Parts: sequence; structure tokens; C-alpha cells
Amino acid sequence: MALIDTAQISGLTRFLDAASARHRAITTNIANVDTPGYRTRDVDFRSVLQQAGIPGMMETSATPQTREVEGLMERPDGNNVSMERESLLLAQTQLQFHTGVQLLRSEFRRVMTAITEGK
Repeated sequence: MALIDTAQISGLTRFLDAASARHRAITTNIANVDTPGYRTRDVDFRSVLQQAGIPGMMETSATPQTREVEGLMERPDGNNVSMERESLLLAQTQLQFHTGVQLLRSEFRRVMTAITEGK
């Protein structure tokens, strides 16, 4: 149990976990761009976000799961990694993670303000 455990902090923690898992999936895809038969994997980021933050959705503390991405163009060697797609997703995921960190900092500041003003 965390020292400060609010719904916002818990949701943001799951958000950051999902962004980290997606980052790992993307970097693994990039590392395997020349591996014959390698299939692109990704984290279903939207479903993780729904589970983390929408009231009434199933809450989960499990690590976000990766899945094979369907519908990508396959090269003759069976590999379907697109560097353009992965580069775009990497930049997007980095921005999402940065935003999550900023929101978490803001939430900690809000909690600290409530504590210090409640003296």
C-alpha cells in the first residue's frame, strides 16, 4: 500500500505502467526490424486506459499485455515491422509518458498543499 493512495495517483500509476509496457514493445519491434519472421507486437493502450480510469470498468493491477498487430504489410522474409510506424508510436508514447509524469507531479503537489494548509 502506498503512503499516499488516491484514485488519481492509482490511475496515473497504471497509465505510466501501460506507457512503459508500450515503450518496451516498440523498442523490441525496432530491435527486431531485420529478424526474419518477426511479428510486430503492441500494447492495447486504449483498453488499458479504460481499465485504469473510467468508472465502472474492470480495474486491474496486472502488467499490460502485448499482442500481435494484425494488418501490417509483410516483407518477403515474413517480418512486418515498419520503422515509420514504430518511430511515430515511440514519439507518441514518450509524450504520453511525459504527460503522465507531469500529471502525477501535479497530483502530489495538490496533496502536499492539502496537508500543509491543514496544519
